[in-house]
Amino acid sequence: MSTRRHRIVHRTTMTYDGEVTASHNELRMIPVTEPGQTTLESRVKVRPLTWSHVYTDHWGTEVMAMESQTPHRSLEIEATSLVERFEVPAEDEAGGWAALEDERLRDRLSEYLDITERTQPADGLVELAEGVRSEESSGAAARLLVERIHERMTYQRGITGVQDTAAVAWGHGKGVCQDFAHITLGALRSISVPARYVSGYTTQDAVRSEPGSTEVGESHAWVEYWDGDWYGLDPTNLTPVGLDHVVVARGRDYDDVAPFRGMYVGPELVDLSVEVAISRIT
Repeated sequence: MSTRRHRIVHRTTMTYDGEVTASHNELRMIPVTEPGQTTLESRVKVRPLTWSHVYTDHWGTEVMAMESQTPHRSLEIEATSLVERFEVPAEDEAGGWAALEDERLRDRLSEYLDITERTQPADGLVELAEGVRSEESSGAAARLLVERIHERMTYQRGITGVQDTAAVAWGHGKGVCQDFAHITLGALRSISVPARYVSGYTTQDAVRSEPGSTEVGESHAWVEYWDGDWYGLDPTNLTPVGLDHVVVARGRDYDDVAPFRGMYVGPELVDLSVEVAISRIT
């Protein structure tokens, strides 16, 4: 059985235009443990830190709620994880559209069928999605749809912002992985295929390096669709979702999985620095 083990260090530094008197935040930076993935070690360092509490949210993500009541001009967060990814036997897809018409299934997965504000598809995207309904199964339709979205969209930083929607990115025809994921979610849900947003890391560069070396990494986003079970699709890279993908969080869209969210009392944020380093262990 193939396995890969990586150490992931995710550093975030926020610098303010003056002294912040207090801040309260939620962090989602620790990879999940599930079939095919085990988080062997994890720790989160926050400077300054007054108190913290760790819990699991509605979507199954480990969340660290923390507060810094010591006056500070910068807030530093470092999340370190040792993660092992391994292959699990692939299940055959259920196949057929009829299974998605079951009312009990639709009720159970209703949160992944609802089109959110972020995933609302533009008219041209709806037409593109309707064009794959002729495929024999929802899985085949999802894969073809991702290929067509990938052909239509170009990966480019700086075109969209973290708050932009699928419709905005689709209008530009350009965006980053978050945009590719939102566009795909809106398209799949528009044809009644349950789909969810997945955030984490891609370790492809680290895999190609020698054991013990460290590569510059980045956060990544992809999607999973339902066809009797959950199956991953990476619309940004158009590559299989497997050992090169480390899962941190899942939800309806980015708002459910944001790695950092909170509020503070003080002056304006003037600089945000994010660094991800991935070391190949084995």
